Amino acid sequence: MGKVLATEKGMVLYTFDKDTKGKSNCDKDCLKKWPAFHAGAKAKAEGEWTLVKAADGKEMWAYEGKPLYTYVEDKKAGEANGDGVGGVWHAAK
Repeated sequence: MGKVLATEKGMVLYTFDKDTKGKSNCDKDCLKKWPAFHAGAKAKAEGEWTLVKAADGKEMWAYEGKPLYTYVEDKKAGEANGDGVGGVWHAAK
Protein backbone atom coordinates (compact mmCIF):
# COMPACT_ATOMS: atom_id res chain seq x y z
CA MET A 1 0.00 0.00 0.00
CA GLY A 2 2.94 2.33 0.57
CA LYS A 3 2.89 5.34 2.85
CA VAL A 4 -0.51 6.54 4.05
CA LEU A 5 -1.71 9.45 6.19
CA ALA A 6 -2.45 8.57 9.81
CA THR A 7 -3.53 10.19 13.06
CA GLU A 8 -1.01 10.99 15.78
CA LYS A 9 -1.89 7.56 17.26
CA GLY A 10 -1.10 5.78 13.98
CA MET A 11 -4.69 5.15 12.88
CA VAL A 12 -4.99 5.16 9.08
CA LEU A 13 -6.96 8.03 7.53
CA TYR A 14 -9.37 7.60 4.62
CA THR A 15 -10.98 9.62 1.84
CA PHE A 16 -14.50 9.16 0.49
CA ASP A 17 -15.10 9.34 -3.29
CA LYS A 18 -18.53 10.92 -2.77
CA ASP A 19 -17.02 13.98 -1.08
CA THR A 20 -16.43 17.08 -3.15
CA LYS A 21 -13.39 19.30 -2.74
CA GLY A 22 -13.69 21.05 0.59
CA LYS A 23 -17.02 19.42 1.52
CA SER A 24 -17.85 16.26 3.44
CA ASN A 25 -20.79 14.25 2.11
CA CYS A 26 -20.60 11.62 4.85
CA ASP A 27 -23.87 12.13 6.79
CA LYS A 28 -24.46 11.45 10.50
CA ASP A 29 -25.15 7.73 9.93
CA CYS A 30 -22.03 7.46 7.78
CA LEU A 31 -19.96 9.15 10.52
CA LYS A 32 -20.86 6.32 12.91
CA LYS A 33 -18.79 3.92 10.80
CA TRP A 34 -16.37 6.48 9.38
CA PRO A 35 -15.65 9.01 12.17
CA ALA A 36 -14.46 12.40 10.98
CA PHE A 37 -10.85 13.25 11.77
CA HIS A 38 -11.86 16.20 13.95
CA ALA A 39 -9.60 19.19 14.38
CA GLY A 40 -8.83 20.70 17.76
CA ALA A 41 -10.50 23.94 18.82
CA LYS A 42 -7.39 26.00 18.01
CA ALA A 43 -6.47 24.20 14.78
CA LYS A 44 -5.44 26.36 11.84
CA ALA A 45 -5.27 25.40 8.19
CA GLU A 46 -1.78 25.33 6.70
CA GLY A 47 -0.54 24.35 3.25
CA GLU A 48 -2.36 21.26 1.95
CA TRP A 49 -4.13 20.86 5.33
CA THR A 50 -7.49 22.63 5.50
CA LEU A 51 -10.59 22.53 7.69
CA VAL A 52 -14.12 21.61 6.57
CA LYS A 53 -17.38 21.04 8.44
CA ALA A 54 -18.45 17.48 9.17
CA ALA A 55 -22.15 16.50 9.23
CA ASP A 56 -21.97 16.69 13.04
CA GLY A 57 -21.18 20.41 12.74
CA LYS A 58 -17.61 20.09 14.01
CA GLU A 59 -14.50 21.07 12.09
CA MET A 60 -12.58 18.21 10.52
CA TRP A 61 -9.27 17.99 8.71
CA ALA A 62 -8.98 17.76 4.95
CA TYR A 63 -5.83 17.09 2.94
CA GLU A 64 -5.60 18.63 -0.52
CA GLY A 65 -9.31 19.48 -0.18
CA LYS A 66 -10.34 15.89 0.65
CA PRO A 67 -12.00 15.41 4.07
CA LEU A 68 -10.34 12.75 6.23
CA TYR A 69 -11.91 9.95 8.27
CA THR A 70 -10.94 7.00 10.41
CA TYR A 71 -12.69 3.60 10.26
CA VAL A 72 -14.32 1.87 13.25
CA GLU A 73 -13.14 -1.56 12.07
CA ASP A 74 -9.49 -0.49 12.43
CA LYS A 75 -8.69 -1.56 15.99
CA LYS A 76 -4.98 -0.84 16.17
CA ALA A 77 -2.41 1.46 14.62
CA GLY A 78 -1.48 0.63 11.04
CA GLU A 79 -4.60 -1.41 10.23
CA ALA A 80 -6.22 -0.38 6.94
CA ASN A 81 -9.39 -2.49 6.89
CA GLY A 82 -11.33 0.37 5.29
CA ASP A 83 -9.19 0.61 2.15
CA GLY A 84 -11.41 -0.22 -0.81
CA VAL A 85 -14.68 -0.62 1.16
CA GLY A 86 -17.62 -0.23 -1.22
CA GLY A 87 -15.19 0.87 -3.91
CA VAL A 88 -15.48 4.44 -2.54
CA TRP A 89 -13.24 4.49 0.56
CA HIS A 90 -9.47 4.72 0.17
CA ALA A 91 -6.49 5.03 2.48
CA ALA A 92 -5.33 8.64 2.21
CA LYS A 93 -1.90 9.08 0.61
